[in-house]
Amino acid sequence: MLALDLGVFNRKAHVVSVKEAATWCIVWFSLAMGFNAFVWHEHGSQAAAQWFASYLVELGLSVDNVFVFIVVFSFFKVRAEYQHRVLFWGIIGAAVMRAVFILVGVKLIEHFEWVLMIFGVFLIFTGIKLALPKKDEHVHPEKNVVVRLFRKFFPVAPDYHEGRFFTKIDGRKVATPLFIVLLVIETTDVVFALDSIPAVLGITKVPFIAFTSNIFAILGLRSMYFALSGVMGMFRFLGIGLAVILVFIGMKMIVGYIFEYHVSIGLSLGVIGGTLALSVIASLLFPGKKKTESQ
Repeated sequence: MLALDLGVFNRKAHVVSVKEAATWCIVWFSLAMGFNAFVWHEHGSQAAAQWFASYLVELGLSVDNVFVFIVVFSFFKVRAEYQHRVLFWGIIGAAVMRAVFILVGVKLIEHFEWVLMIFGVFLIFTGIKLALPKKDEHVHPEKNVVVRLFRKFFPVAPDYHEGRFFTKIDGRKVATPLFIVLLVIETTDVVFALDSIPAVLGITKVPFIAFTSNIFAILGLRSMYFALSGVMGMFRFLGIGLAVILVFIGMKMIVGYIFEYHVSIGLSLGVIGGTLALSVIASLLFPGKKKTESQ
């Protein structure tokens, strides 16, 4: 699907319309649900419920990624027709990194079960932090350590050179600003993975379920960005909903480790799905005040 996406449907750089993005969102969601049906058929309803719950959590947490994409593309003044290519390769990198994180996380839990306590406390802390009002909501791409280090050792061209990541100037290979944008996208995804991977491992310890649900969620992230970039402000209560979910999963991990009481996947799925639905509905019913130009 990724090969078709970049090699056939998006072979030529172009501006992705909201209609095209919405269509792709439906395609990716349909593929995810088809894969979920496959998991049900091959591994049973319990595994399918775990997969769907993990998918919902990752999908909800991915909305923060969309906000970062908007800020990064705006800061570097990336033309709309080049954004799809950056996100495509960004997601390839994210898939590799998350595979490593999940495998390491599962191995840690297998050999050191007390790591569940650390993950649980971390998720509760993250949830509380997410629910509190933010003093500074801005992302600062210019302060990215990886980008600053890269600039020290590799020359960077002053312009984008038709959407290429690398080019040659006076016979010397140099990176373009588009590659710098890709570095920012990749490194910020590592930060988001630190939240999402423990959350998914709080639902399932099976690497196959954790990884595939994670990947299906981030595969649709590019389409979600192009579909939601203009209406991100509408989901004002989503952060509160995600905070509740992270605290719930954190408490679930701690209770499971200390008291050996395991919350059923049916209850977990109900809490996760219900909380996400309520936060979206509340956001649509009670929209925030629109800022005037003077504000």
